[in-house]
Amino acid sequence: MTAPYPRDMVGYGRTPPFADWPGGARLALNIVFNVEEGSEYSIPDGDGISEAVLTELAAPMAPHGQRCLGSESMFEYGSRVGFWRLHRLMQERGMKPTIFGCAVALERNPEIAAAIVESGYDVVSHGWRWIHHYELDEATERLHIRKTVASFQRTLGFRPVGWYCRGAPSLNTRRLIVEEGGFLFDSDSYADELPYWVVQDGRPHLVVPYSLTNNDGLFQDGRVGNGEQFFVFLRDAFDMLYAEGATMPRMMSVGLHMRLAGHPGRAAGLARFLDHVARHRDVWVAGRTDIARHWIARHPFRPA
Repeated sequence: MTAPYPRDMVGYGRTPPFADWPGGARLALNIVFNVEEGSEYSIPDGDGISEAVLTELAAPMAPHGQRCLGSESMFEYGSRVGFWRLHRLMQERGMKPTIFGCAVALERNPEIAAAIVESGYDVVSHGWRWIHHYELDEATERLHIRKTVASFQRTLGFRPVGWYCRGAPSLNTRRLIVEEGGFLFDSDSYADELPYWVVQDGRPHLVVPYSLTNNDGLFQDGRVGNGEQFFVFLRDAFDMLYAEGATMPRMMSVGLHMRLAGHPGRAAGLARFLDHVARHRDVWVAGRTDIARHWIARHPFRPA
């Protein structure tokens, strides 16, 4: 017998559900701060390489197997400077982001962890470290998930209820976070613009999809070159979704990295976007956990 195709190419199709966001909002906007600095691949952590992804470099400047102090310092900038600039922009506008936090990164910067808790920011687990989960064997990945939960409880005082891997999950990730329990949702998908349900091991599980498109990763590969271009790109996405939301409410995710968008020329573009958002009514700037809880309440799982 032919096995069923393991992918859903249809989704909601021509009839997406009416999101029914709080207050009748046309658009749920989620802004993500990826706090990864200090958890990336590095020689001091025994990985044998220095990470350069999502920095000003295409590759480490030092030979393989040697510390690249240049790329290390770029990660340090995100933790030492970038977070605080983006944090200030959100605070000034009364907006709250979701933190995609790597457990080790939060452990290594208790001041950022304290600011997150004090500000009441939504926090989603970004893994124990900022590494490729699809390269982990099942036992190691299970251990990383458990270490992440314990670390969040120590550092922040609460456990994560959402999960997002670096880039892509393994074939085991969703099964393992359902097995672990306590997770309301994961964001390990780029397949939609609205939350959707899947069945994992016979249990309903919510997916709140993320975006690598509305994302400051555009700066690294040259698709956008300055803050104004980033603003225009985000503004155009927002405007289209806001217009569509007049009859069919939408969701928009914006992904930021402290060591990229935290630089002043890029942060200026983000500030313009946030001010553009603030000029519109009927926009719900929400944490991913808030979006998940809303979806669970208003669009509960229904078996096919």
